[in-house]
Amino acid sequence: MKPEQEQSQTNTAEQENDLDQVETNASHDHMESSDTTHVEGESLEQEASALDEELQQAKKESEENYQRLLRVQADFDNFRRRTLKEKEDLAKYASQKLVEQLIPVLDNFERAMATKPASGEVESFAKGMDMIFRQLQQVLEQEGLTPMETVGEAFNPEFHQAIMQVESDEYDEGIVVEEVQRGYMLKDRVLRPAMVKVSG
Repeated sequence: MKPEQEQSQTNTAEQENDLDQVETNASHDHMESSDTTHVEGESLEQEASALDEELQQAKKESEENYQRLLRVQADFDNFRRRTLKEKEDLAKYASQKLVEQLIPVLDNFERAMATKPASGEVESFAKGMDMIFRQLQQVLEQEGLTPMETVGEAFNPEFHQAIMQVESDEYDEGIVVEEVQRGYMLKDRVLRPAMVKVSG
């Protein structure tokens, strides 16, 4: 065999080996690509499954929160109606206890007024009226009613109603010199301001 033929055969064999290697590499690359695609597909399926579970959990929690909100709203509506009813009853019957305590005082006044003092009985009549007045005072004081002390105090429009200004040598200007009608406090609230005369 000629050297040229041997060289040609050698080159042909090498080319065939190279083609085989390329095919082998291509096949290997294809298998790796297929494996990678398969792994990525599984990963996406797992993520989708996890997201679906989170979505279902979120829907469940949302429904539970909605039902809880409905119960709270119903409880609030019931509380509001009950509070309104209690407030109406309180306003309607706020003076009931006081009135009940005043009824015996009215009874005593009626008995006293029905007794006309004859000669020699005026002093007894006056004592009876004084007793009833003190009884009435005691009942009102138990409810928190206290009379104001005004004479000699500085005029205060929150507690006093000035009906007249008068000249006074005894008091400085702006001082209450005379009480025309007594004022009253109910606990810490002005129930009725005192009608007074003020030095000018």
